[in-house]
Amino acid sequence: MEELKTLLESVMNEDLLHIVVSAPRSKEAMQKIKIRPVRQKAGLRFQAALWDGKKEFHRNYEPQEIVPDLLTWMSRDFKQMQIDTVDQSAAVLVSKKGKVTIKTRKRSRKREQTDLSHNRKKEYLLPEGTAVPFLVKLGVMTPEGKVVKARYDKFRQINRFLEFVEDICPVLDRGRELKMIDFGCGKSYLTFAIYYYLHEVRGYDLRIIGLDLKEDVIRHCNELAQEFGYKKLQFLTGDIADYEGVDEVDLVVTLHACDTATDFALAKAVAWKAKAILSVPCCQHELNRQIDCEKLRPVLKYGLLKERMAALITDGLRAGLLEDAGYRVQVLEFIDMEHTPKNILLRAVLDENRQKDGKRDETLDACMKFLHVRPTLAGLLQHDE
Repeated sequence: MEELKTLLESVMNEDLLHIVVSAPRSKEAMQKIKIRPVRQKAGLRFQAALWDGKKEFHRNYEPQEIVPDLLTWMSRDFKQMQIDTVDQSAAVLVSKKGKVTIKTRKRSRKREQTDLSHNRKKEYLLPEGTAVPFLVKLGVMTPEGKVVKARYDKFRQINRFLEFVEDICPVLDRGRELKMIDFGCGKSYLTFAIYYYLHEVRGYDLRIIGLDLKEDVIRHCNELAQEFGYKKLQFLTGDIADYEGVDEVDLVVTLHACDTATDFALAKAVAWKAKAILSVPCCQHELNRQIDCEKLRPVLKYGLLKERMAALITDGLRAGLLEDAGYRVQVLEFIDMEHTPKNILLRAVLDENRQKDGKRDETLDACMKFLHVRPTLAGLLQHDE
């Protein structure tokens, strides 16, 4: 296998077109695996599409991760491998006794290098052309994997959110079961997407609880989870502020939880010392009723401007309060403004050093005093004035 290892290490770069692993040794095992390079925000990754004869599963690998798995598959599960790069082709055969035969040839006419950039064709974490069961059931994809034209914005939104999830993967522990809460999950497009991507594609041991007030929606989501065989995905009817179902959570997601419901979700995440928080706030009315600043009155007298300023200030203070609670926080654009004005995402990652520091940001108190506001989150986190 040493010769194969050397070959694989040499082709794991942007010149790789694809690797196809086939001829399984058992009908009960994985039947086929196809590897291709993808360029993501975090750098070059290799996407493995694993076909078990009924369903296709996806997982993205970092360059140093993929070679050991390929060697294991070839020594244990498969007999053949085809490697195609920009300038060469290699056929690999492994006998029953483990003898490896490799035949390579140069391409007589060098093929154009694969364009991995986002400018030519967007490489989605859930790619077009590959049917994803929950997207088919929810009407986003056809059974052939084609994105329904009228649902393309939803498809882009799901993939955009998964990019944020991908970025926080380094803080998620692979050595144990992870717990995630989705507060205000609604129809749960993104909840299913997170479970599918982290559990089915990335291989995390993940348990997700989705919480919402609408009983009919929760019932339907549980039916879908059961239909897809997502055993560790559960939906419950309940209020965010009253939820006490767990003692420890690794990832908290809150998408469009209305007004102060977002604050209760963030406060619970802080109390659990969640490793990461992804929050897309909605309907920030609280500060709009409170804000009163003499020097800003010439602007605040216009209702529309006051409403928008209050919403931005609400999210800015939330970000600051999370930082004070020991998180590194980014305020990011979720999706384009043309699709929805509610496009701000707060991404917070627990920072142990910041927690140990224990210093408070006094400018937060000064800002709230200047504007005559007291956000719910400040009270829940007992932030002193």
